[in-house]
Amino acid sequence: MRQVSPAAPRDDKRWRMVDARIRRLGNSPEGLIEVLHTVQEAFGYLDHETLAYVGNALGVPPSRTYGVATFYSHFTMKPQGEHTCVVCTGTACYINGAGSIIKRISSELNVEPGETTADNRLSLLTARCLGACSLAPAVVFDNEVQGKLTPDDVMTHLEQLS
Repeated sequence: MRQVSPAAPRDDKRWRMVDARIRRLGNSPEGLIEVLHTVQEAFGYLDHETLAYVGNALGVPPSRTYGVATFYSHFTMKPQGEHTCVVCTGTACYINGAGSIIKRISSELNVEPGETTADNRLSLLTARCLGACSLAPAVVFDNEVQGKLTPDDVMTHLEQLS
């Protein structure tokens, strides 16, 4: 069995959840994505220390752990704001106005994709594809998918979140 890094505080319930998932998956490299999902659910984001811990526990090289964490749009490497807004930038959504939506949010709220507003109220994220092409342009507000939105619709929704 691999030596697990002592970096995880044993009195933190979130780390116990992560350790339990690692054990259930047999400390196997094949469990990387599932363990990263558990970490994301527990902590809200993945940081470099956590990636090193998970990689060490599963016997996965740091480059692969980091590569998986940064490849999939579900994972985030920074703490998120109180609310999240994920704008799909897939082909159908982009053609139907996703670029205008992003531009409007950026200019009105002074936040770029991948960033959180200065007051930590909103994180603006993008996704390569949400798989909701019939709803293009699609936006996810706090895990709720909405579609066929205009920039005005999005701004109205974001105002209601505050």
